[in-house]
Amino acid sequence: MSGATMLQHAATVVAGRSKAYGAPRPNMEAVAKRWSLTLGHTVTPAQVVVCMIDLKLTRLGHDPKHQDSIIDIAGYAAVLHEVSQ
Repeated sequence: MSGATMLQHAATVVAGRSKAYGAPRPNMEAVAKRWSLTLGHTVTPAQVVVCMIDLKLTRLGHDPKHQDSIIDIAGYAAVLHEVSQ
C-alpha cells in the first residue's frame, strides 16, 4: 500500500469512527474529562490524542509492520489537528 493510499484509508477509518462515536472534538473532550477525574488533574483533548498516538507507537515497537497501528496513528494525527484548532 502506498503512503497516499494509506492516508486515504486512514481518512475512511476516521470518518467511520465519527459516524459511530460522533465528531472527534466532543469525543476527545469527553475522554479528557474522564481522564481528568481518574488522574486528579486537568487533561486536555489534545493530550488525550497524543497519549493515544503514544499507545500506538508502543504497539509498533512490538510489531513495526502492524498496519492497523500505522493507520491509527495517521488517523489520530488528523484528530489532533482538529482538536488543536
